[in-house]
Amino acid sequence: MDHTRQTRFSDPGRHLARVEALPDDVAGISAAVRNLVVHYRASGLDFPPERLAEIDNRWVETMLDSLGDDGPLVTPRPAGERIVGCCRDFTLLTVAALRAKGVPARSRIGFADYFEPGFHVDHVVAEYHDGTRWIATDAQLDPDSGFPVDAADVPLGPGGLRTAAQCWRAFRRGEIDPEKYGVGRDVPIRGPLMIRKYVLSELAHRCGDELLLWDFWGDEATFVGDLGGRSLVEAWADLPPWDTGAVDLIDEIADLLIDADAGDRAAEQKLASRYADDPRIRLGDVVTCHSPRGLAYDVDPRRPAPPPPA
Repeated sequence: MDHTRQTRFSDPGRHLARVEALPDDVAGISAAVRNLVVHYRASGLDFPPERLAEIDNRWVETMLDSLGDDGPLVTPRPAGERIVGCCRDFTLLTVAALRAKGVPARSRIGFADYFEPGFHVDHVVAEYHDGTRWIATDAQLDPDSGFPVDAADVPLGPGGLRTAAQCWRAFRRGEIDPEKYGVGRDVPIRGPLMIRKYVLSELAHRCGDELLLWDFWGDEATFVGDLGGRSLVEAWADLPPWDTGAVDLIDEIADLLIDADAGDRAAEQKLASRYADDPRIRLGDVVTCHSPRGLAYDVDPRRPAPPPPA
């Protein structure tokens, strides 16, 4: 995949000129993105339902639409006037800006070691190629925030972001306690099932489908099934066991992701081929969104549109 090209999700659309006008350096882009997005949970702010709906924007174009103006993206904005989003949104805007400047960039999904001591919090960071190597950067973090990681060069491994594939393989080898990998200590969405889902999300993002963390498609949508009107948080404990169906496939994808990260071109090509050809894992015409807003609904990922109201 050519990571300098925009995907249907990262494409700024009518906002391209505004994105191209962002700073040219990665640190400057990251600072601008922090001025554009506010985390729906970590900020501690309360948002009315119509604002909270912004967390379900998949496309950079609709994310920027929600700002409600066409001014420069570097204009300072109070936190309450920024896009309501999460780590995926900080990352996708960063990736979009880097691609707009011809820099190869992609998003990486896994579990961060640097937010809660003794717990690995689900997270997404941007990764760009500087001409020599891939470098992960966490645009959500202010470099002076005091977190025990270099936000400009996040290691993909212990102490940084453990990729979903790394976590899955470590779990399958009995090397980690999967119950310490999840949304947070106070949220029941965690464990093997979550790591499993994130392996497929990591694959989709790598192949250019930068979906929401709470989007489900293919076999995983069937795996979750009908929640009977409950939210995903409410139904999590009643979902099928992690080892129900297609476990060999998850093992294979995780191994290929790790091999591709190590520079194995054949593994990279096989990942792209499997994603394109296997209906169990490729993005189809419908995704089911299990939003943290407590709303579940189907979406056509091919057509940018604002999220439905609560």
